[in-house]
Amino acid sequence: MDRASGPRVRVPEQRAPEKPVTADALRFTVLGPVRAWRGSQLLSSGSPQQRALLTALLLREGRTATAGELIDAFWGEDPPSQALATIRTYASRLRKILGQDTLVSESGGYAIRIDRGALDLTLAQDLAAEAEKARAAGDRCQARTLINKMLGLWDGEALASVPGPYADNQRTRLEEWRLQLTETRLDLDLEVGCHAEAVSELTALTAAHPLRERLRELLMVALYRSGRQAEALAVFADTRRLLAEELGVDPRPELAQLQQRILRADEELARPADEPAPAPAPLRPAQLPATVPDFTGRSAFVAELGSRLATAEGSVMAVSAVAGIGGVGKTTLAVHVAHQARRHFPDGQLYVDLQGAGARAAEPETVLGSFLRALGTADSAIPDTLDERAALYRSTLDGRRILILLDNAHDAAQIRPLLPGTPGCAALVTSRVRMVDLAGAHLVDLDVMSPEEALQLFTRIVGEERVGSEREAALDVVAACGFLPLAIRIAASRLAARRTWTVSVLAAKLADERRRLDELQAGDLAVKATFELGYGQLEPAQARAFRLLGLADGPDISLAAAAALLNLDPHAAEDLLEALVDTSLVESAAPGRYRYHDLVRLYARACAERDERAVERESALSRLLDFYLATAAGVYALERPGDRLADHREPTQYSGLAFADRHSAQDWLYTEANSLLACVRQTSGAGAVRRAVDLLWATKDLAESGANSKQYEAAAITMRDLARSSDDARAEGRALITLTNARLVAGRFDQAERDAQRAMRLARAVDDPLPSCWAPNDLGIIALYQNRHAEGEAYLEQAIANFRADGNRPGEASALCNLSRIHLAMGNTTSAVALAQQGIDIYDELGHALRGANGRYALGLALTQSGRFADATEQLHDALAVFRDSRQRLWEGMATFRLAEVDLAAGLPAQAATKSEQALAILRGIGGEWRRGNVLTVLGRALSEIGQPGRAQVCWREALDIYETLGSAEIETVRKLLVPTLPA
Repeated sequence: MDRASGPRVRVPEQRAPEKPVTADALRFTVLGPVRAWRGSQLLSSGSPQQRALLTALLLREGRTATAGELIDAFWGEDPPSQALATIRTYASRLRKILGQDTLVSESGGYAIRIDRGALDLTLAQDLAAEAEKARAAGDRCQARTLINKMLGLWDGEALASVPGPYADNQRTRLEEWRLQLTETRLDLDLEVGCHAEAVSELTALTAAHPLRERLRELLMVALYRSGRQAEALAVFADTRRLLAEELGVDPRPELAQLQQRILRADEELARPADEPAPAPAPLRPAQLPATVPDFTGRSAFVAELGSRLATAEGSVMAVSAVAGIGGVGKTTLAVHVAHQARRHFPDGQLYVDLQGAGARAAEPETVLGSFLRALGTADSAIPDTLDERAALYRSTLDGRRILILLDNAHDAAQIRPLLPGTPGCAALVTSRVRMVDLAGAHLVDLDVMSPEEALQLFTRIVGEERVGSEREAALDVVAACGFLPLAIRIAASRLAARRTWTVSVLAAKLADERRRLDELQAGDLAVKATFELGYGQLEPAQARAFRLLGLADGPDISLAAAAALLNLDPHAAEDLLEALVDTSLVESAAPGRYRYHDLVRLYARACAERDERAVERESALSRLLDFYLATAAGVYALERPGDRLADHREPTQYSGLAFADRHSAQDWLYTEANSLLACVRQTSGAGAVRRAVDLLWATKDLAESGANSKQYEAAAITMRDLARSSDDARAEGRALITLTNARLVAGRFDQAERDAQRAMRLARAVDDPLPSCWAPNDLGIIALYQNRHAEGEAYLEQAIANFRADGNRPGEASALCNLSRIHLAMGNTTSAVALAQQGIDIYDELGHALRGANGRYALGLALTQSGRFADATEQLHDALAVFRDSRQRLWEGMATFRLAEVDLAAGLPAQAATKSEQALAILRGIGGEWRRGNVLTVLGRALSEIGQPGRAQVCWREALDIYETLGSAEIETVRKLLVPTLPA
């Protein structure tokens, strides 16, 4: 390959330069997602089809596109009948966003009139032309810089997600141009001697484009110049084989000639065109945010941290970690200290907000990439993996004195890769958590301000004259703010902006605790005004949807649920929701799911209270409750064929979804869990309480899942209280059964018994068959757990009789299996096996997968006690598989525990110990302490038998503590195990 060889970049046709772009002018991007900005504000570009129109007009660079051309661009040879009207609708919407002067109509078509510098594509074209000139003039370094800048304009795939044949063709064209530019830049890399750095990028590119021979040629040269002649020749062999297999052709002559030059060890080929370009002078980053002009107090902390940073030059690494609650002023302090310490770090200061308090903390890999770029590392030289980036980062910092401010960190694991490791550098960290696990760090706990400091900050913002005359009122204000700097700043800023207010007026407002947080909000009016602008542009149907959807309490809402709430068919609801997404008033959380930003939701509710009648608001939430109940009841029926809930639940006016199988039904239930429970908790009227309670009953599986147990219990308590205050005995009885179920899962048996006893009394009073059956069944289970076997037997026989009277065969099977466990506890293993088998037979006949697993669980216990270990293991394994498949974490953990008991009884203590440990892990946070004590007891037995008596004693002591706290009957059993070590 000759020094000047390689293709030149073909630059698309260009226009003459126009006037420069002003700060608030429109600008657009097409080399990635198609977006529009006005100044720094991102504009909504609408639906994908609307973006397709914007794309077609932007790529014509000011020339008019006729309606026919646009229809061809959108739909090709098969346009719809309303194609012209659709184009006009999209154009009208874009004109509202961009302005009349930007999107113009002329000659039966449309055009976008913008400055040349307002589109990233034209910027790239101009840069390409400058790069060509620089290369022709022999300034290869400048040409590389310009092409790198040009490639940096790409943000992923050009015209990303824009539909239509025109966009597809243009996307292909732009991607080919991007590849040509990359090849040119790599060719320049080789010309200036950066062959070693180019190898990794070329390797990735040839893998992505295996038939692109130019990339293969560049890779061969890069490898050869890096002293890897054999690899260079192997690239040629691979290329020849691939071309023959895929295309049936030989490599192009240039590639074959290059192979011969490598075989001859051509010295000219081994030399770059020029000596490698000199390394640019290291950049000196200065990324610290501005410090606040009214920084107040904290003198001890400023001195302490400043002293640590001033001595960083003599230490390997100085790390100070500032921790405290949100709003306490961690960032303000750290930035102030960092600015004061700048003179000690002449090589620069790096800063990053790690977003540790948010839902998605910054990834260390991303932060390292940003830091390396700030330190002068080219993008092509930044490795992919975290470890490699961290190593390069430390190497780059070697010999330099740089301060790194890591703000708002999530935990120590997030920041460890970001710490320097060389003398002279220092890191200052802020976080809401105290980083005790950060080795060698100097920890600082930042508390709220002292009353004197708080008053000083308040005075600096408000002014000495206003505060001096009302000192006591000012002290009341800062006390009401809890001496928290953020709250003080907000309160003071509000007062400073209101000259007619006195400090006493503000103090009086903050004295009302119910409204204090509302008063301590800065900028709400501005935010509300922003929302008003978007809301005012909505069509009536869109505005109604926006208002009503904000009433639902859940974290998000599905399309089907939204359609029910709005009383629309799903297609009409989707059109409205997508329109709201286009206006940025609603977010698309996932396909078919929508959510509000918290502040937007509050605004939507305020609009609903202002613009909707109370009866319409109540009707909307009633329809949502109907939808959830009807759908959840269908899921319940799929899981429990033959169960009588369908006959005894409250009727609904709105139908629900139907599912083809139990797995899709379960997916819906667990996906909607938070929204379902939020809907229950939101119920407030006496007219809806019965449906809300029945919804809880239909979602009983959520209580046993582990992920939603606490929320389920909280919802059950809410419904119990609402039913009681509404004097609805039937609803209260059913709510108490759901609460009993939640408390059984949590292992709080005394509370569960009280709830079940009251539920049974209420059921008898109102003749409600559901709690009449399930209350004695639950009381029998509780009696079993508390070793009151005769009492439990009586309860369960009563439950069986009640289930049979109601025709509830699945309920009968449940009670039979529970009675099996009572008989087993009483030593009647033969009848225990028979009862469990009876329950299983009913479950299998009805097609109960999950409840059949509960029956096999009971049978496995009976078989274990009968000494039939292989049969017990088979039953429990079958049950475990169903529990896992059904996402029942409680029962998955308990089945694993029972398998450990089988292994222990069968003389396999090592396996028993393993399964016990697994059970403890699965049951973490669910099942309650009593069940944990049972698992620990078995684990101790297994450990003792495998020669680990010390660990066994620890397990038994922990179990004994649990049982003594609960007053459980198992105390004496564990005491006997501990006899050798207990004091006399």
